[in-house]
Amino acid sequence: MKELLLAIRQKAEAELAATCDEATLEEARVRYLGKKGELTAVLRGMGKLTPEERPAVGQLANEVRETIEGLIAERKAALQAVALEKKLKEEKIDVTAPGKKIAVGERHPLAKVEEELCTIFTSMGFDIVEGPEVEYDHYNFEKLNIPKDHPARDTQDTFYITENILLRSQTSPVQVRTMEVQKPPIRIISPGRVYRSDAVDATHSPVFHQLEGLVVDKGITMGDLKGMLEYFAKQLFGADTKLRLRPHHFPFTEPSAEVDVSCFVCGGKGCRVCKGEGWIEILGAGMVHPNVLRGCGIDPEVYSGFAFGLGIERIVMRKYNIDDMRLLYENDLRFLKQF
Repeated sequence: MKELLLAIRQKAEAELAATCDEATLEEARVRYLGKKGELTAVLRGMGKLTPEERPAVGQLANEVRETIEGLIAERKAALQAVALEKKLKEEKIDVTAPGKKIAVGERHPLAKVEEELCTIFTSMGFDIVEGPEVEYDHYNFEKLNIPKDHPARDTQDTFYITENILLRSQTSPVQVRTMEVQKPPIRIISPGRVYRSDAVDATHSPVFHQLEGLVVDKGITMGDLKGMLEYFAKQLFGADTKLRLRPHHFPFTEPSAEVDVSCFVCGGKGCRVCKGEGWIEILGAGMVHPNVLRGCGIDPEVYSGFAFGLGIERIVMRKYNIDDMRLLYENDLRFLKQF
C-alpha cells in the first residue's frame, strides 16, 4: 500500500504541475482528494492491514494528502496571479491619452425664450397657470364670446376629437377656467402648446406655442395694459424699444389692438427684418369683453381687465433673426448648436 500511496503522490505532482487553468485544477482535486478520489479509495483499504502496519501507512497517507493539498494551493495561487496580470494588461488605461469630448446639451431656443418671458412677467407679479391641451369647445370658443356660428372660428380652425372636444387653438381657455374658480384680483400668464389646422410653411405650423396673460381687478384700463406692455417690451428687446398699438378686433376683447414694437435691428429706420416698416408685430391685446367676464361670474360693472397673447415662435424668430419656423422643429444639431 505504501508503494501505491507514493505512486499517487508522484502522479499528482506531475499532473498538478501541468495544470493550466482553475477548472482543470478543481477536477484534479476531486479526482485525488474527493469522496471517490484515488487517495480516499486507498485509505478505505487500511482495514485490511495488520495493527503493526497501520500507523506507518496512516502517517504516509496524511503526508501524501498534505503534499497534494499544498500543491493544489500553490498552483491555484499561481494561476490566479497569471489571470490577474493578464486582466491588468487587457484593461490597461493610458492616463496620458486625451479624453473623449462629451457633448453638453443646451435648452431649445423655444424653451429658453419661454423661460425668459415667464421671468419678465413673474417679476411683475404674474402667476403661471397651466391647463389641458385637450379642451372642450365650451371653453375654447363659447366662453370666449365665440359661438358656433361666429366667423372667428374660421381663423382658429383646430383638430376635433368629437363635436365638443378638441385640441385647444389658444391658451385663452386657461383664463376662463381661472376666472371661474378665482375671483379678482387676478394676474396670470398661461404658456403652452396650441393647435390649429394650418399648412406647414416658413411662418405657420399646426402645432406651436403661445403665452397669454390676464389681469382683472377694479379700475383696470387700457392705460394699464399699455404701460405693462411697454415695460415687457423694454425688458425683452432693450431699453430703447418703442411700442405702438393699432386698432383690431378680437371677439373676447373690446377694445382690441395689435401691438408692434420698434424694430430691434434698425431701431425703426427700416430694414430687411421689419420689411422696411420700422415696426414688428409681436402680439394681440385688449380689454376683456364684458360678456366674457359676465360668463365667468364676474360683474363687468364692478371689475374690468385686460388680456394679451403672443406666439412664442414669433418672438424666437424675431429675437434670433430666424426666417423659417420649421427650423425650430427639425432637431438639426447644426442649427440648434447656434443657441
